[in-house]
Amino acid sequence: MTELRKTPLYDEHVAAEGKMVPFAGFSMPVQYRTGITVEHRAVREACGLFDVSHMGEFVVRGPQALELVQHVSVNDAAGIEVGQAQYSAMCLENGGVIDDLIVYRFPDRYMLVVNAANLEKDRTWLEKHARAFDVEIEDASDRTALLALQGPEAREVLRPLADIDVDDVHYYRFLEGKVAGIEAVISGTGYTGEDGFELYVPADRAASLWRELLKGGSGHDLIPAGLGARDSLRLEVGYALYGNDLDEEHTALESGLGWITKLDKGDFVGREALSAQKEAGVERRLVGLRLTDRGFPRPGYDIVSGDDVVGRVTSGTVSPSLGHGVALGYVPTALSKVDTPLAIDARGRKVGAIVQRPPFYTEGSIRR
Repeated sequence: MTELRKTPLYDEHVAAEGKMVPFAGFSMPVQYRTGITVEHRAVREACGLFDVSHMGEFVVRGPQALELVQHVSVNDAAGIEVGQAQYSAMCLENGGVIDDLIVYRFPDRYMLVVNAANLEKDRTWLEKHARAFDVEIEDASDRTALLALQGPEAREVLRPLADIDVDDVHYYRFLEGKVAGIEAVISGTGYTGEDGFELYVPADRAASLWRELLKGGSGHDLIPAGLGARDSLRLEVGYALYGNDLDEEHTALESGLGWITKLDKGDFVGREALSAQKEAGVERRLVGLRLTDRGFPRPGYDIVSGDDVVGRVTSGTVSPSLGHGVALGYVPTALSKVDTPLAIDARGRKVGAIVQRPPFYTEGSIRR
């Protein structure tokens, strides 16, 4: 077996009694001694601190950096301003999703933040297409750590530690500054549905920043949070997870990414197939499901309509904030309309569900 990699914060997790599990080739904390539900509620009500240093970062420089980003991504990167981030995706020629990502625009470069499990695949894909452009690609993943400070108290936690006005960091915008004296990219992004920041810092300074944030945030009920809470938080607001809800077997249009797929921006990888699919009509779609009966909608469970299996749960949990089950899954387009009654086969027991447009949880503190 391949030895699991460790993030720069591994020792901090062990010291905090984090329960370490394999994730995307890394040893990561699924929870701490407080437990997933407590960590989840801390983020919704106060603040939580996540280690997401397993994510990958590619830096694209050169005269044709924008042209490469436009070529490999479905969103229109030409409209990104300096200091702005953009959610996007990369697709195969047939429209299948290689990865979803965030594109950051700096004055002299772009940074593409990708999922850890796809790092090697994404690097190969980018390098293949980069040959046709005057660009340089640097894999900055190993020298970059990423901490996510999330929750309605996140700004107050960060404020006394940052040398910038944290109120100047708006949704999907970023500034470069220092946090606890450490050079950082301070980004108004996250994966929880709450206000907060993602902090890109040198890997060798990550542990120091982690400790400073927890110390400074103690008066705001800040606690470390693991992968379990991260998953339930993102699912409550309907954020897709690559490998569960997004993959190469489903196109960007099927996966609910039509809103970022700009078919009119010019040519890009997958555009022809996606245009044809849009013209012909999408036959299946990723939908949100709200359980109307008690039950736990686990990934892999069948979605049924009457006696027919019509899909499969890709992500599911019992929402700690709402008290009922929520899920994502692919169903035929004819069954994808809001309020369509369906059911989930939970080990032979049909659990009632209804199609609902995410987010399921709508009380988040994000400042858009």
